[in-house]
Amino acid sequence: MQRVPLQELESRWNRCRLLLKKFMPGAEGLLVFSRLNIYYLSGTFGSGIFWLPLEGAPVFLCRRGLERAELESPLLNVFPFKSYKEIEALLQDAGSPLPRRLAAEMNGLSWALANSLTAALPGYEFLHGDRLLGVARGTKSDWELARLTEAGTAHARCLVELLPPLLRPGMSELEIAQVLSDLFFREGHHGVLRMSAYGEEAFMGHIAAGESGNYPSVFNGALGLRGIHPAVPHMGSATRTWEAGELLAIDVGFSHEGYQTDKTQVYWLGKYYAIPAQVRAAHDFCIEVQDWIVRRLKPGILPSDLWQHVLAWAGKEGWADGFMGLGGNKVSFVGHGIGLAIDEYPVLAKGFDLPLEPGMVLAVEPKIGIPEVGMVGVENTFVVTPEGGRSLTGDQYKIICVPGEK
Repeated sequence: MQRVPLQELESRWNRCRLLLKKFMPGAEGLLVFSRLNIYYLSGTFGSGIFWLPLEGAPVFLCRRGLERAELESPLLNVFPFKSYKEIEALLQDAGSPLPRRLAAEMNGLSWALANSLTAALPGYEFLHGDRLLGVARGTKSDWELARLTEAGTAHARCLVELLPPLLRPGMSELEIAQVLSDLFFREGHHGVLRMSAYGEEAFMGHIAAGESGNYPSVFNGALGLRGIHPAVPHMGSATRTWEAGELLAIDVGFSHEGYQTDKTQVYWLGKYYAIPAQVRAAHDFCIEVQDWIVRRLKPGILPSDLWQHVLAWAGKEGWADGFMGLGGNKVSFVGHGIGLAIDEYPVLAKGFDLPLEPGMVLAVEPKIGIPEVGMVGVENTFVVTPEGGRSLTGDQYKIICVPGEK
């Protein structure tokens, strides 16, 4: 059974404690509820409550998955529990009593469960701990980067080398998604893509032929898509086919041992010279923007400054209307952190004013929607280093041309 090493977990606990002292002086620990953050801090995906005191050993109160936690997690303090009313006594017995002022992961509980928690623990002051967890997870260790590197290598191989020979005129978006899914699983994709934002879902990603790239989307991303069905607005349509002289935009995630990379690759069905000049110019601009950002993915740079610069740049070059989406699909960011979830800290957007740190991993995704044509652009996953961003998902950024004959 593979396990997250204890040394890795201890490093994460210490980082959270440092951030507690920095952002929340007076809070004497952190309560975590979501399965993903419980995994991050314990090494097991059990359901329950993880308690990280400012000093002393952490405790996992496990509601579901106790036997698995004992197999997977190096934690010593793992105990069963059934009710929030038991928390005080269980932590007291574990030698880590709950202090009166503490941070809590508030996005990890529904309103109903939060009300149950506070009713069971009257007199305690809960501070918003989600930002702390986001910042902690934003910087990856060498152990995490090894898994992200494996994901990115396979991701690039699938989209750049293995998929193009399998694409044919007349394939539906859904057929393309099925072919890609088979490739992904054969190359080591673990199947699950996770989101941090409440209510957001992802399933492999977006497959958008032609003007589907601007189809109204419910997802917080620039690339539109028709999807399979209104109840499943993911992957692609079974009725929309890819034909000669059209773009195909594929924006998908790849998961390996829980860690995800993000990559968008654009294809053209036909010869390169047949690509309209406007389409080529828009795509080349996106590559230029990505390159500019990547050179500045260095420690100390402010994410908000990168966003403000490229937003103004797109306006000066005449791409304002389509930059980062058309109409209601437009988003106010040009990149996002990624790791255990697709949407992690930091975001290349207004308001993200803490400087980048070495080891942060970001998906940089400048895109342009072109009316009645579709969407062009790039997205790749990069690590912040003192020399600038290092790509985990390859260096193929150009539009890939696929023969247009059946």
